[in-house]
Amino acid sequence: MEFTAQIIAGFLGGTVEGDPNTKVHTIAKIEEGFTGALSFLANPKYTPYIYSTQSSIVLVNTDFVAEQPVAATLVRVNNAYEAFASLLDLYAQSKPLPTGIEEPSFIHSSAKLGANVYVGAFSYIAENAVIGENVKIYPQVYIGNKVKIGDNTTLYPGTIVYEECVIGNNCIIHAGAIIGADGFGFASQEDTNYKKIPQIGNVIIEDYVEIGANATVDRATMGSTILRKGVKIDDHVHIAHNVEIGENTVMAAQGGVAGSTKVGKNCMFGGQVGISPHIKIADGVKVGAQAGISGDVRKPGAILLGSPAYEIGRQRRSMIVYKNLPDLVAKVTELEKTIEELKNRLAKG
Repeated sequence: MEFTAQIIAGFLGGTVEGDPNTKVHTIAKIEEGFTGALSFLANPKYTPYIYSTQSSIVLVNTDFVAEQPVAATLVRVNNAYEAFASLLDLYAQSKPLPTGIEEPSFIHSSAKLGANVYVGAFSYIAENAVIGENVKIYPQVYIGNKVKIGDNTTLYPGTIVYEECVIGNNCIIHAGAIIGADGFGFASQEDTNYKKIPQIGNVIIEDYVEIGANATVDRATMGSTILRKGVKIDDHVHIAHNVEIGENTVMAAQGGVAGSTKVGKNCMFGGQVGISPHIKIADGVKVGAQAGISGDVRKPGAILLGSPAYEIGRQRRSMIVYKNLPDLVAKVTELEKTIEELKNRLAKG
């Protein structure tokens, strides 16, 4: 499928600088561009590539000022990154999607499937499951008893959804994710053994949530583990029992949220962030990679770094001290040596 610069500009509400009839049929990074490809420039560090790229069309911000000739046709938009994301979405939608019920697969007679549902081979849909319209269930997916899945949701291969969990509309669950496994609940006994606490709750995933590959969201001990509307969770993230994640919060890979913690909306967590149980995190909090949060974060919009995590200003000052510790140790050692010599002189009179 080909698009001209004029068509792209019209779709994005931008303006063309160059030949409006320039055609593209694919996309490429600006540094790897070639004839027939469309690229974008949003990060200033990639500006040098716009003068050498072989891409036919490049999306740029309206305030971009070229310092030398540019061979590519430019499409100027308010936000090149957002515009490119919109085109990627259009490109993805143009790809053909699987349809129908493949064999072998198992669908219980009591399960209800909406219109235009795709079920891949070797998938299993248990009794009383309710599947909405236009849902894509790729091969080897397991959907347990009484699970509810909303319209336009996609479950990629190997996804497992335990019984009674609820997934909303327009969600994406990537390969290998597990929704609704037992929370980590055990009671210690006098003989040092542990008694398993039955986990009788479920998981509720609201609309427009995306969960990365091999992520896990545990069911509640009682009640529900909840991911609110618009939450985005990266690969290998673990959400424990009875956790609640607020709207539009995002978490990068390998993070973990311990049980019964409540995370506010519009928060951002870097990779490998660990969050302790039974705490509350305010709205809009941002946390740097590998941070450890061990207590409540009450200030909305706080920016935290480090383990234990502190607000960014305090943590930066601490980092300066850490950096200088070897020199400080050397100075203290030298002072101790000098003091010992003075003591010896005084003792000798």
